[in-house]
Amino acid sequence: MTNSAVKPIPTGMHSLTPHLICDGAAEAIAFYVKAFNAVELSRLPGPNGKLMHAMLRIGDSTLMLNDEAPDWGMLGPKKLKGSSIALHLYVEDVDAAFARAVAAGAKVTMPLADMFWGDRYGQLEDPFGHRWSMATHKRDVTAEEMQEAMRKGVM
Repeated sequence: MTNSAVKPIPTGMHSLTPHLICDGAAEAIAFYVKAFNAVELSRLPGPNGKLMHAMLRIGDSTLMLNDEAPDWGMLGPKKLKGSSIALHLYVEDVDAAFARAVAAGAKVTMPLADMFWGDRYGQLEDPFGHRWSMATHKRDVTAEEMQEAMRKGVM
């Protein structure tokens, strides 16, 4: 029986929610808490001690994650030898947030810089192989200004 009062998108969730597969999901949670000020919302351990599901809040967004489950085809980026995606995180102070993530164990893959599209921006890889980009929006730029900066090779 369907309850018409149930929201199709639960309160606090967005239409699109990243769901990460981690080799060591409990350790990943600890890293995300330290590196990105994540707040753990829930954790569902499986019978084998692995995490079947967990939810974190980073800023105003939810991140889901679980341990690898090779029998179900769920492998993390290290087992896959890389990731084809990056998670983008906007923060109030990217310099402080970036430094906190690096201190927690993230590897810098692109140092912070002021970019032509108006963001102060950089990229990291977390200890579990997931790629992150981080930014603080510093100035509004028109499409024409972006095109001109790209033509000039300005970052």
